[in-house]
Amino acid sequence: MKRRSFIKRTAPVALLPVFINGLSFRSYGNSPLLQLLAAKASINNKVLVLVQLNGGNDGLNTLIPLDQYTNLSNARANIMITESKVPKLKGFDKTGLHPAMTGMLNLFNNESSLNIIQAVGYPSPNFSHFRATDIWLSGSDSSQYMNSGWIGRYLEDAYPGFPTNYPNTDMPDPLAISIGGVVSQALQGPEINMGMAISDPTAFYNFVDSVVNPNPTTPSEKELAYIRLIAQQSDKYADSIKAAYNSVATKSTMYADTTAKNSLSDQLKIVARLIAGGLKTKIYMVSLGGFDTHSNQVNTTGGTETGAHADLWSKVSVGISAFLDDCKKLGVADRVAGMTYSEFGRRIVSNASLGTDHGAAGPSFVFGTSVNNTLIGANPTIPSTVGAADNVNYQYDFRQIYTSILQQWFGLTKIEAAGVLLKDIDTLPIFKSTTDIKNSEAAIISLVDNYPNPFENSTTIKIQTSGGLTQLKVFDALGNEVATLVNKVLPSGTYEILFEAHNLASGNYYYSIISGSSRANGVMLKK
Repeated sequence: MKRRSFIKRTAPVALLPVFINGLSFRSYGNSPLLQLLAAKASINNKVLVLVQLNGGNDGLNTLIPLDQYTNLSNARANIMITESKVPKLKGFDKTGLHPAMTGMLNLFNNESSLNIIQAVGYPSPNFSHFRATDIWLSGSDSSQYMNSGWIGRYLEDAYPGFPTNYPNTDMPDPLAISIGGVVSQALQGPEINMGMAISDPTAFYNFVDSVVNPNPTTPSEKELAYIRLIAQQSDKYADSIKAAYNSVATKSTMYADTTAKNSLSDQLKIVARLIAGGLKTKIYMVSLGGFDTHSNQVNTTGGTETGAHADLWSKVSVGISAFLDDCKKLGVADRVAGMTYSEFGRRIVSNASLGTDHGAAGPSFVFGTSVNNTLIGANPTIPSTVGAADNVNYQYDFRQIYTSILQQWFGLTKIEAAGVLLKDIDTLPIFKSTTDIKNSEAAIISLVDNYPNPFENSTTIKIQTSGGLTQLKVFDALGNEVATLVNKVLPSGTYEILFEAHNLASGNYYYSIISGSSRANGVMLKK
């Protein structure tokens, strides 16, 4: 094996490390996505900010289905937010946001800068933090294992020979930057990660302000000072990052969080200045941890609208709303879009520790002045009797958001996006102007009912559709798909579909009729 290949394959994350005041910069390879973005840079200067909510967010206490409130209260009485305290989404009175999300509520109700997608997940969900995160970052099926991230595919084909001759005049800056941790797996190519990590926002501020921590007093003090100097001089992107950051100042006064220090605000504040300062970086990744709320999700005193989960969403809401306000005042808002995601949701039923356990699907938020300001999808259906294993089943595959961003925001063709995601996936109407609206158009559909319900061995599901490609799927309580009853183009009309369940265990089963971005859901009980 050649030395270059050996280095790439055995230490992809350790290639060309530079440490300055505890700040880790790493420069890596590229992907077909970013190659296409670079090729289209003259006509597309769009930027994507990915906000990772680590731990698995409780979607039912984030985006609250008010039309399911009674059944939901029975399932999680010890953590349920009082209905009168839940602010409603404008135009969607049956759905509300957590009361702590005042900034994001304003983005939806008044600023027209927030798109919300209900119940985002994938078939046969995995409830392990590590594996579920891997699925989201790689863009894989739950049974598929990939060594690359969804924006890190085929890097050697995209920029063969990297890092030789990079940066260059076409791409003088990092193609992607992770802030607040190591380089994200989403940026991993088959052999080399194509991102750059800023591991600590505080160290970043020292870096751009040329604050140098004193060397420790050791026999190697002079040698260490020399290594630091050489590292600082040799870093290929240091000058452009410093220049971009120092060329503008933060303009928004909204970053302050009254609940506690807000690390997400710190990260997004950096991103806004780098974008406005002229850095050509296309993708930024930021994160906030703490969403693994098995216990003490709410306070025992002071109201269920307070507590750990409220504090987390206050930070997210403050950070995102301040970031967009900053981008507007810095004159770059039309170039910026972002999305939130978490590795999974939580169970419908709460536990005895004032928390919730690992679950399946949950909402995602896409923010920016160019988004279609609406709620996509229907409220999850909550049964009157809910078991401890019952989940919110997915309505939308998370890769539908990915391909919508690739096509509608970055301007990739349907074929190019399918090449990045390794499959052809339908888009959602997330952005105001799209190049593939036809892919987002959906038939008008509705579930009439199923009968009998409860049932013993079989039941009939009655649906209505205005026509078009239609799917009718059934899921068990864990979110596993147990049957696809319809998957074809149907003429306009009413249909009755038999569901045979002789070999299935007793319990709740969830069904969903799907056509493009339109969904309708139901629940049935097998005795």
